[in-house]
Amino acid sequence: MNEYLTATPVASLIFVITILTSVMTFNNVELLSNLILHPYSVARNKKTYTVITSGLIHNDWMHLLFNMFSYYFFAFPLERAMGHWQFGLLYVASLILSDLPTIYKHKNDYYYRCLGASGAVSAVIFGYIMYNPGSGMMIMPIPFVIPAIVFGPLYMIYCHFASKHARDNVNHDAHMYGALSGLIIVIILNHHVVNDFIVGVNGVIQSYFH
Repeated sequence: MNEYLTATPVASLIFVITILTSVMTFNNVELLSNLILHPYSVARNKKTYTVITSGLIHNDWMHLLFNMFSYYFFAFPLERAMGHWQFGLLYVASLILSDLPTIYKHKNDYYYRCLGASGAVSAVIFGYIMYNPGSGMMIMPIPFVIPAIVFGPLYMIYCHFASKHARDNVNHDAHMYGALSGLIIVIILNHHVVNDFIVGVNGVIQSYFH
């Protein structure tokens, strides 16, 4: 634990706060209501803080575990690659940016509410892919490793499909916009990652022909 706190303090803090806050809201309807994103209110300059707090809560245990499982595997190595403040900026900025399209889309829908860290977690995943395009990723229950550069497009396709067929409070749109935000922020903060990404992709492609 001390090793994580020393090497990746920002990722560790976000991880702990998200889990604790989510668990607290599972049996506290009033707290959940205060923290969940309500685009109708935000569009009218009310409860604007929920753009952040909605990313600290989840719909249920499965939603929380899925996001935190993904976060655990990608956030800590990404902070080591980017640096502390850069990782913090990426996470918070992506959390906000990934919600803006949803706020605009549902600004006149009083009954729409959403929650989850999906946008920021997507940014973390795609930020990691930019630094490690040749790495492999596992998606349960698929019994083999999927290259990161293949996982990325598949993830975006899934997010688009899930958004079209959503029947819950999970903000599926945030997956896609979070991923795009993560890519852009990583490139802005670290220009050389683009060249490294191209070299890494080229290496992956060549490995399939040798």
